[in-house]
Amino acid sequence: MLNHIVLMGRLTRDPELRYTSSNTPVASFSIAVDRDFGRGENGEKQTDFIDVVAWRQTGEFVSKYFQKGSMAVVSGRLQIRDWTDRDGNKRRSAEVVADNVYFGDSKRRDDGDAPRSQGSYRSGAPARPAAEPQPQASPFTELDTDDGELPF
Repeated sequence: MLNHIVLMGRLTRDPELRYTSSNTPVASFSIAVDRDFGRGENGEKQTDFIDVVAWRQTGEFVSKYFQKGSMAVVSGRLQIRDWTDRDGNKRRSAEVVADNVYFGDSKRRDDGDAPRSQGSYRSGAPARPAAEPQPQASPFTELDTDDGELPF
């Protein structure tokens, strides 16, 4: 049997970090995930709002580094819970129990308005011009034979 789910979406609220009676950290949050297929009645994308629970170090990590609007990649398992509401009605809900949560978007510049280019670090120092790349010798040798008789 296999129960593994991977989702990518934006947090709809700040993560809520709580502790169990045995002092185990648990963070709960929800993410908005656009569907890849179909459109709504007015042509807008359809979005699912999915509850996520992250335990222990993963929960503390999410609580520390993510907030409403952050893009997150959640890897874990789908769990269905049966519970009874205040009126005594039996209810059922689905949630993702996160094993891992990853950053889904790039770091922002200090002013927060544009993503950094990959592998760059912005400091107060002026940027130095990049050196011209030197051409490297190719490890391949060109063949001088005529391939005109090959069937493809």
